Amino acid sequence: MRNRGIGRGRMFMGGLLLFAAVIAWGTALGMSPHGTSVAEGTEHVRGTVVGLLQKAALITLFMTAVSAWLLFPSRRPKAPRRDYAILAVITLLIVTCVYELAWLQFSVLR
Repeated sequence: MRNRGIGRGRMFMGGLLLFAAVIAWGTALGMSPHGTSVAEGTEHVRGTVVGLLQKAALITLFMTAVSAWLLFPSRRPKAPRRDYAILAVITLLIVTCVYELAWLQFSVLR
């Protein structure tokens, strides 16, 4: 007897975590302070925004890693079109989070 419920549960939780990672990523990306113009009187908020962006990027990376582990079990399907789409989303999230962390480290914090 096969227990397909475990596989479906992994897919559900992996998809849910990936969706949450996309929401966290989009929120942090929308708050990103790229650019040189700063409104007068808002310089004191810079440290708070940098801390928020760093934590959001790290949380997004963690949720993406856990969702990738849940979404890609050891047995693979014969037509992996869905897997390629999920891999593209995961790659986009990881690359942009790593870029955001590097950008914060080398340009904003100096």
